Amino acid sequence: MCRIETSGRKCVEIGQGRGREEEDMGGGGGLVKGVDKVKTSSKYKVKLWIFRATTSVLLWTCIVQLTTVGELWGPRVLKGWPSCFSYESASVLQEKLPEVPARLLPPKRVYKNNGYLVVSCNGGLNQMRAAVSGQLVSLICDMVAIARYLNVTLIVPELDKTSFWADPSEFQDIFDVDHFITSLRDEVRILKALPPRLKRRVELGMSYSMPPISWSDISYYSDQILPLIQKYKVLHLNRTDTRLANNNQPLEIQKLRCRVNFGALRFTSQIEELGKRVIRLLRQNGPFLVLHLRYEMDMLAFSGCTQGCNIEEVEELTRMRYAYPWWKEKVINSDLKRKDGLCPLTPEETALTLRALDIDPSMQIYIAAGEIYCAERRMATLAAAFPKLARKETLLEPSDLRFFQNHSSQMAALDYLVALESDIFVPTYDGNMAKVVEGHRRFLGFKKTILLERRLLVDLIDQYTNGSMSWDEFSDAVKEAHATRMGSPGKRLVIPDRPKEEDYFYSNPEECLQQSGETLLSST
Repeated sequence: MCRIETSGRKCVEIGQGRGREEEDMGGGGGLVKGVDKVKTSSKYKVKLWIFRATTSVLLWTCIVQLTTVGELWGPRVLKGWPSCFSYESASVLQEKLPEVPARLLPPKRVYKNNGYLVVSCNGGLNQMRAAVSGQLVSLICDMVAIARYLNVTLIVPELDKTSFWADPSEFQDIFDVDHFITSLRDEVRILKALPPRLKRRVELGMSYSMPPISWSDISYYSDQILPLIQKYKVLHLNRTDTRLANNNQPLEIQKLRCRVNFGALRFTSQIEELGKRVIRLLRQNGPFLVLHLRYEMDMLAFSGCTQGCNIEEVEELTRMRYAYPWWKEKVINSDLKRKDGLCPLTPEETALTLRALDIDPSMQIYIAAGEIYCAERRMATLAAAFPKLARKETLLEPSDLRFFQNHSSQMAALDYLVALESDIFVPTYDGNMAKVVEGHRRFLGFKKTILLERRLLVDLIDQYTNGSMSWDEFSDAVKEAHATRMGSPGKRLVIPDRPKEEDYFYSNPEECLQQSGETLLSST
């Protein structure tokens, strides 16, 4: 150890000095030597500690100063310094990191709350499995518009799990509920559940429940529904397979219905990711057509359409129809209904139609449907004409669909996503899902959607099959009939007092198609 002398700036070995002191003092100075030794050691330890502390402070001061200079003058001054002090290297690191865009939430709309609206989405007892998703979409869009117009708080819609299909799915199992709530906060307040105080009122029977009148315009809700909400604070709308009228609604109502449909309603990330995977697998092999083939057993039993079925199959379908009392129509003339264009096309009729429309036989055909009735026999003609048939069950592993089994709404949502991205969409029946997909494809840029004229088609098919029309004549007639039915821009057909027969709002939301998708969705 050495001692720092300020005058000479040199070190004198302590050990040498200590030896000389011992010689001078002799043996009798042991106590004095010990005391001096302790004092000298403590003194120099303190000085050494002060020296180290001062050096550390100076070094950190230099670092802070250099960092400040770098911030003021940029990386040119510090170009030669290590990367930990380099702004340049920090900026390079930032560039390598993926940028996550900040989600801008719309400001909350402030309004006097008139009460709470609770909605049960049972889809209607007459709804088929594949129609559930389209029915839910349109219903939710309408309820948001109604809640906004009445200045009430909407509770996230309840899905009926006790209906015919017993689908246990909740709203949040199908849709991104947080996105749904936040993206509409500038229009209407939406809660996941009633506040506890109001929930207790409902449990005590202090609320009101009723089915709304079908195809009512917004004035019905303001004149008759709003006073009930103000009186009971909580109103429960059940049997909401009914909906807002298609036409003659305020423009802001129509645009809000579109905003909910095309922006606020987004499927869960699990459904979205699986849908993207199916689309990617199809795209790897070229363009594809989505065929919404409505030929499931429930559809045939309900509609009574038995074209091409043998006696045993007709009897089976009839027994199913009579087994459920809420399917009110029991005696059905299948032939007459088919000639009126009220039956879904059979797989055999579909194959003839696609061939007549000159659909490339090598094109992939994705079947968006549930289990086809008697599939092995009934799909043979279609498979022979278009060998590249695909389904989600053939494209994905069983493990991928494990969580979707017995959840018809989620399976339909997956088909919905694939249908939106297809090169061509062809529905064989105009159910709710087909109509909503048609309208969504219009919104995405009038993507090709072939809307089959079934009443004309079955007549042409019958003429061709009985030999009274050649193939060329048949094909020309089919193409001519559908030249203007490809999902191009057009006006909705309005039939006063007959809303079920006029064009559905969601199949052609023309009020929303004059603006780009970016403009409409920018606020979501």
